[in-house]
Formats: sequence, C-alpha cells, structure tokens
Amino acid sequence: MKTETRISPQKQSRERGGAGVKLAIVLVVLFLVGHAGYNYIPVAYQCAEYKEKMSEVVMQAYAMPNTPLNSLENVKAKLRKFGAENGVPANAIIKVDKLSEGAMRAHVTFIKQVDILPFGIYRYDYNFNHTAQPTGFLTK
Repeated sequence: MKTETRISPQKQSRERGGAGVKLAIVLVVLFLVGHAGYNYIPVAYQCAEYKEKMSEVVMQAYAMPNTPLNSLENVKAKLRKFGAENGVPANAIIKVDKLSEGAMRAHVTFIKQVDILPFGIYRYDYNFNHTAQPTGFLTK
C-alpha cells in the first residue's frame, strides 16, 4: 500500500504573494513602453511626413523652373509653412540652394526632444537631418 504524503500549507508560505508583485511589474513595464510609444510615434510620423513634403516642394520647383513662385525664398517659405503644420520647431535650420542642372536642393536640420520616460526622467533628442533633391524620371 502506498501512502500519500501531503504538504501542509505552512511549508508553501514562501510562494505566497508572488503573482501580485509580478502583475505590478508587468503593468509598470507596459505603462512605460506605452508612454514612450505615445510620445515617440507622433514625432517620427510628423518627421516622415515632412520629408515627403520636402521632396514634393523640391520636385515642384524643378518641374516648373521659370515661375516666380519657385524662387529660393518661396521654396524656403513653403518649407517653413509645412514645417509649422508638422511640428517642426521654429529654430530649424532650412537651407535651399540651386544645383548646377537648374534643380533646387533643400536641407533641413533640427533637434526635437521627446519624453520617453514620464516626469522628464529621460528625454530623447530626435535628430532630423534630411536633404531633398529631385529624383526620378524628370531628372533624366
């Protein structure tokens, strides 16, 4: 005959309370990841959209080179306008110059701080440094 040995609840006392602590740790980690994504993703999206707008403005200036609306100052003004719509800081450095083949090149540089951890514990410097110049079938 086999005898069953039962472990009394007193011997398992070291295992009690572990699930609540693990749940709290998981919730804190999920909150921190969610907070970082909530703050970082819109900045990255706005910068990607601004890159597209930069390319669009430069291609328009290249496609219609002899119109007064496509002077260096007007292209720079368009980039500032689109920048204001996409969260580009006012202190962004925007350089527009003419290339040898009649095309324009736009270069924009800025740094935007993104709060990754709450309460300003850690801020990430998002460096935007992009040069847009005409590409594609119009340049060939």
